Amino acid sequence: MDKSLSSLSEAVSGIEDGATVMIGGFGGSGAPIELIHALIDRFLATGSPKNLTVVNNNAGNGHVGLAALIEQGMVAKLICSFPRSADPRVFTEKYLAGEIELELVPQGTLAERIRAGGAGIPAFYTPTSYGTDLAKGKPVEEFDGRPYVREHWLKADVALIKAHKGDRLGNLTFNKAARNFNPLMAMAASVTIVQVSEIVEPGAIDPESVVTPGIFVQGLVEVANPAQEEELNRANAVYPEKVA
Repeated sequence: MDKSLSSLSEAVSGIEDGATVMIGGFGGSGAPIELIHALIDRFLATGSPKNLTVVNNNAGNGHVGLAALIEQGMVAKLICSFPRSADPRVFTEKYLAGEIELELVPQGTLAERIRAGGAGIPAFYTPTSYGTDLAKGKPVEEFDGRPYVREHWLKADVALIKAHKGDRLGNLTFNKAARNFNPLMAMAASVTIVQVSEIVEPGAIDPESVVTPGIFVQGLVEVANPAQEEELNRANAVYPEKVA
């Protein structure tokens, strides 16, 4: 039952070419930077994984984290709500060059599609996007005199998420806004890999404080001082670091 892993490289070793990968975070809040960078390291060493479909709230910023994953050409399709964020130059260049596909989903709909995937709900109806290009080709039904668009669940092969504390059984707590998409993605993926600031023994977390139960977690790795995307971008960081 001990789900703790010895290294970041071990944590991402099972992700295959063509996988659908959910990556937690709301901008930099709750983004698993170290797990993403470990995935890039694996790709540079082995050429895999590639042709990924990534589900995230945005398209990454600068040249670190998700943006770095896209920059390496590992992502074939991005499903997100905000492709134009603070500094989305990497995604923008790839998209305009026809090198990455985009599925644009309103933020609330994105969250609900992920939640539905975790709850076993194949589809639901929402008024959001009705009458726009995003609703083209989707079934529409009327409820109480108002049109609603049918949306399908979102599930993933793997979720990479960031939590504050986890015990060896995989029970997780989150730090404030870092909670965002992470708990939903943990439920919607076949395999959930978590980076936590601290791994503790079972029983050290008050059960009333557990947000994500260990049943939804397959592995966790300790990253004691995780990087913050915004701080990396203020320092003009690039991953992998370019050698002069």
